[in-house]
Amino acid sequence: MGREFEILYLLNNNEKITQRMLASKAGISIGGINSIIKNLETKGYIETKKESSKSIYLLTDSGLNLLSEQIQNEQLKKINLHQEISEKKQIKQAVILAAGEKKEFGKPIGFLQIHDMKIIDRLMSLLNDHGIEKVVIVVGYESSYYEEYAKNNNNIKLVKNDRYKWTGTMQSLSLAKDFIDDDFLLLENDLIFEERAIKEILKSRDRDCMVITSESGSGDEALVEIRDGYVYRMSKDMHQFNKIDGEMIGISKISYEVFNKMIEQFKDNKNPYLNYEYTLMDIGREYKIGYIKIDDLVWSEIDTISHYKKVVSKIYNKLLRKEQEIKITNIKSKLKEILDIDEGDIKEISPAGGMTNKNYKVNIKDQYYILRMPGNGTENMISRINEKYNSQLANKLGLDTDILYSDEHTGIKISKFIDNAETLNETSAKREENMELTANILKKLHDSGISFKNEFNVFDEIEKYEKLLQDVNGCNFSDYYEVKEKVVRLDSVLNTLGRELKACHNDTVPENFVKGNNDRIYLIDWEYSGMNDPMWDIAAHIIECNFSKDEEKLFLQKYFKIDEEIEANYEKRILIYKICQDFLWSIWSNLKEAEGDDFGTYGIDRYNRAKSNLLKLEEMMRESLCLV
Repeated sequence: MGREFEILYLLNNNEKITQRMLASKAGISIGGINSIIKNLETKGYIETKKESSKSIYLLTDSGLNLLSEQIQNEQLKKINLHQEISEKKQIKQAVILAAGEKKEFGKPIGFLQIHDMKIIDRLMSLLNDHGIEKVVIVVGYESSYYEEYAKNNNNIKLVKNDRYKWTGTMQSLSLAKDFIDDDFLLLENDLIFEERAIKEILKSRDRDCMVITSESGSGDEALVEIRDGYVYRMSKDMHQFNKIDGEMIGISKISYEVFNKMIEQFKDNKNPYLNYEYTLMDIGREYKIGYIKIDDLVWSEIDTISHYKKVVSKIYNKLLRKEQEIKITNIKSKLKEILDIDEGDIKEISPAGGMTNKNYKVNIKDQYYILRMPGNGTENMISRINEKYNSQLANKLGLDTDILYSDEHTGIKISKFIDNAETLNETSAKREENMELTANILKKLHDSGISFKNEFNVFDEIEKYEKLLQDVNGCNFSDYYEVKEKVVRLDSVLNTLGRELKACHNDTVPENFVKGNNDRIYLIDWEYSGMNDPMWDIAAHIIECNFSKDEEKLFLQKYFKIDEEIEANYEKRILIYKICQDFLWSIWSNLKEAEGDDFGTYGIDRYNRAKSNLLKLEEMMRESLCLV
């Protein structure tokens, strides 16, 4: 196809070109050109017209389509800059970009305190733990903080960007060139993230790659598109994308060769505000830039006071829990015991999320599985017998993945890993195509006609959690019993409205919906499942995804398969279950914290929302009475 493509290209870009001219431009004999022309005509890629006894060659629609496809394929071809065959490259140095100005903090982001340590302390600790021996920090705004800090850190080299107010991050990176002599990690200083982001990118055999994760919804994301296994496009404008594969978070690994090409290209730069990631993508037009996607990574950038408060109150606590959960020795021992395997059969163990449990992705004999280790105190809150029975029914319906092992006494479960899994989150669950999938799988469950042996009754659960909290000497909020009285009255309201009793999941957070190959959606983690009103599942998904009013309306239309407003009865039941869930999970949060976990403001936030929605429900009921 090479010669034919070349001739098609020449014909398309040169009007009234003759065969002699084609032969000259292509370096082919006239006889060869004549043969190619006839072949293209036979295939229907060109047609020949006569004009003043001369032949005019015009591309047909098929010819134009073929030319377009070939050009696109050429654009996807990239050079592998690193052809040597060797072991994975060991990274010993890192660059931290910390010159940016954030006046509202009065200090560099790295010196903000999160719990018992500064951000820069945590970052340096992670780098040191993973073999980084030299750290170059590019400073600017309030550089004296780093200058003092570096006095006690011999492995830190400081570079100052005096023009930080008028330049982008590529200028800062270019200033580090005299200290860089090998491949390095590149990190932005305004990040807080799980340790495994560093682990995973260092494990990658791609010498040039970046960490990407699911979209955060921050509004300032550097979105990424992947093609043929490499980064193809990056932009903050989602309108430029045919598909979005994730978000670059600001952690990259860059080879010395690519770094030098970035520096060489930057020499001719006329835009002082250029950021390094766009220079990297310019290099990526010709050279392969890989990626590591960690779709459920706990991380955040800190650009504003509100970002900082969210990190302190919620994200950092979640991050610490996730990091501390992994206990490799205990997991290997347990796997050997329950599966009767050798330790050598266990190839890999890595965290895989879970709020009440410790979940791990494990490689056993070169097959991937998800191992669920129950969390602290879950045996008092969850019936593993019911969970096992219900999850088996869900598997038969095609709602959940296959289960290799399940112990109703210990709560340990091993299930098949979902290939190419994308765990939904608060942001991705709002995409319409994902709403369609989640609404359909919930509808399939609710309309399936299957019957679980147990019933999930929120009012019974409230009493159970309250008793468990008392047993561990925990305490509820000051006006708890006043609010509880209002919540308990909702039981009779639901009876009046006429609640249904069907098979329900009862924990429809977005993270329990996982997309696999061919956009198949799975509903996982059936710990709280039981017979309940389906509107509970709907209410839970709405509040856990933090849907706006319009997003909630769209989701409900997809679930009920209607184009108008839902019936008032459903609307009231959904609101009641929102209240009940917030109230119940606030008790759960107090219980978990009494047992030693830290959930930040999670519990009080849900409790206050329950009180707010109680007022909203009262107003709705008054309006209903007026209409009557």
